[in-house]
Amino acid sequence: MNTKNTDYWPPGLPREVSYLNGEKPIHEYLFDNERDIPDRPAYIFYGRAVTWKELGQSTRKLAAFLKEKGVSKGDRVGLYMQNCPQYPIAHYAIQMIGSIVSPLNPQYKDAEVEYQLGNAEARAVIAGADLLATVQRVQSSVPSLEVVVCTAYADYLPESPTLDVPAFLKERPSVANGAVDLSQILAEYQPLEEPEPVDLWNDISLMTFTSGTTGRPKGAMLSFGSALYKTAASMMANKVEPDGCSLAVAPFCHIAGMNSGVYMPVYTRRTTVILPRFDPETVVRAFEVYRCDMWYSIAPMLRAILDMPGIEQRNLRCIRNNPATSFGIPVTEKLAEEWKALTGAQIHEAAFGLSETHTSDTFMPKERIKWGSCGIPMPENEIRILDLESEEPLPKGQSGQIVIRNKGVFKGYWKRPDATAETLRDGWVHTGDVGYFDEDGYLFFTGRIKEMIKCSGYSVFPEDVEALMLRHPTVTQCAAIGVPDEKRGETVKLVAVLHPDHKGQVTEQELIDWARENMAAYKYPRIIEFRDSLPATGAGKLLRRLLKD
Repeated sequence: MNTKNTDYWPPGLPREVSYLNGEKPIHEYLFDNERDIPDRPAYIFYGRAVTWKELGQSTRKLAAFLKEKGVSKGDRVGLYMQNCPQYPIAHYAIQMIGSIVSPLNPQYKDAEVEYQLGNAEARAVIAGADLLATVQRVQSSVPSLEVVVCTAYADYLPESPTLDVPAFLKERPSVANGAVDLSQILAEYQPLEEPEPVDLWNDISLMTFTSGTTGRPKGAMLSFGSALYKTAASMMANKVEPDGCSLAVAPFCHIAGMNSGVYMPVYTRRTTVILPRFDPETVVRAFEVYRCDMWYSIAPMLRAILDMPGIEQRNLRCIRNNPATSFGIPVTEKLAEEWKALTGAQIHEAAFGLSETHTSDTFMPKERIKWGSCGIPMPENEIRILDLESEEPLPKGQSGQIVIRNKGVFKGYWKRPDATAETLRDGWVHTGDVGYFDEDGYLFFTGRIKEMIKCSGYSVFPEDVEALMLRHPTVTQCAAIGVPDEKRGETVKLVAVLHPDHKGQVTEQELIDWARENMAAYKYPRIIEFRDSLPATGAGKLLRRLLKD
């Protein structure tokens, strides 16, 4: 089925995407805002307002520094920090000089940071000061890494915060071993005036690490135009009004959080209140103080707020636009009714998407919400359902692999032509996800071909967990699988084969504790089972599905 002509197209919504200030990279939208509305707040961080002028000037100064240090067009630059005003400054400074942003999850530990920076052959990294020690421990193992910039979140905290500030944001770790403090750069450098010319639809601006259909994380290369197209299409389809005030809590390192917290604010000129972590009381207080009218949330956040004692006495009637995603628990009609009774806002499933397509491939028409579905395809976005065996297009109602084509899909995986050829064919992204269209043209997601595990909304790749666990001296073989979890959706179970010399000398809990210290919190296995061997084909290929069965 080809869904270019959708049955339930919302009245008044154009089928063609138009761009507010023309077809150009979003960092140029930032500089338009710097010129046109210099004194309006762009971001607010616990009461500290960063104006569009400050954001633009800081971006230009950091870009000047990076360029002076030899970071140039096409170089990969790691971005490793919590949500904070420095994040969009760094993001757009990298892209201003034509370099490529490669975001790292701030939960990553040494081995994960070393793998991504090394695989991307990163020339530079910009890190939160709390994460600098991790970068410096692995720097000698990443020969390409020449420039390290760090920043303390406390640099952007006000003297009198309007919200409770987590203790870790107040810390000022020392800068040493060749790292340069962002505050020093902003004090000493002159702004770079002109951005590097780029080919909007072909030059790469973002390399986000994902697994595709299988394997350890790979760098999915997305163009400057990918961000522009998906931001503009999402704004149109979800009826996001320019100006106004948004709340950003979703991690900026994640493609969905990046869209809502980095790209959308600049494109729409919306003031955005930044929080680095979800805390129910802080979020509620942010709505009360700043009267945010838009929030991209996930279902567990909504549930946590609804369950707060005395929440019915709080004033959340400012929210008007509230897309939500089913992470761990689903966005249901019952949840939506509870949320609407409290806030007056109508929540709905946000979108279906993946890193390779810059996410947001569908949207839910607010006039015709269909619970349990992912909505209908974005403007100028084609989605088909293919038979799992023949790969022929299937009619409505029949389940198969979801494939996607639009002008913003990724250009391939960094230095992985084999994986690129498997996933990207004639412009179509073969997602590895399974679903179907109903009679009205709504997409329903039903499962995955790929073995990726979804824990609290994060993608966990079995091969990645296995590679990290094999660093433990007692483990000779292992296999990671997803098992159902009531709160997290899925959780990681590891089946491990111990070295003969260590059998009976290490416990399951000891391995779990080691994994907790060496992997991101969402990723480490919560369950471990010891076996004498793992199921495999005659050629030695691991059969994870037998373990799941």
